[in-house]
Amino acid sequence: MDSTQPAGKPAVIVVMGVASSGKTSLGERLAQRLGWPFRDADSFHPPENVAKMSSGIPLTDEDRKPWLAAIAAWIDELRATGGNGIVTCSALKRAYREVIVGNRPDVALVYLKGSRELIGARMAARQHHFMPPALLDSQFATLEEPGVDERPLVVPVDASKEAIVEQVLHELRLD
Repeated sequence: MDSTQPAGKPAVIVVMGVASSGKTSLGERLAQRLGWPFRDADSFHPPENVAKMSSGIPLTDEDRKPWLAAIAAWIDELRATGGNGIVTCSALKRAYREVIVGNRPDVALVYLKGSRELIGARMAARQHHFMPPALLDSQFATLEEPGVDERPLVVPVDASKEAIVEQVLHELRLD
């Protein structure tokens, strides 16, 4: 077994990456295929955070604390009740991932990895999203790619959406 894979089938999948890397698309597709509940991390943000981001102001680590705690609480509730789920979260820093994945061996971390150029083009094509493309540079500057010790499944975003879904299901032994 590859050391980057979680032991056993995961109870919860956390899909991470910068904005416009395809987190929501993958999360929704996985949820549909598996019949698991899906939450986008954006839905956990307090209104103050959304207002800041909409104004082009990056969030501080202090701003993120209640957001990360809410995501972690949802994950822990699923795990405590024997449920499954999928949540997307940028999870750009190791410290953020320690809150939402941490020492939970049944939580799989899927990292959608892509170049600044590819993801920037995707972001420019998006409509109705509260994060302006100018903040993408700050996301890449903040990104701390997950280390091997975090057991990430690293998935290149340049494949088709369906190919990415199949790869994740296969590598997490959920197919």
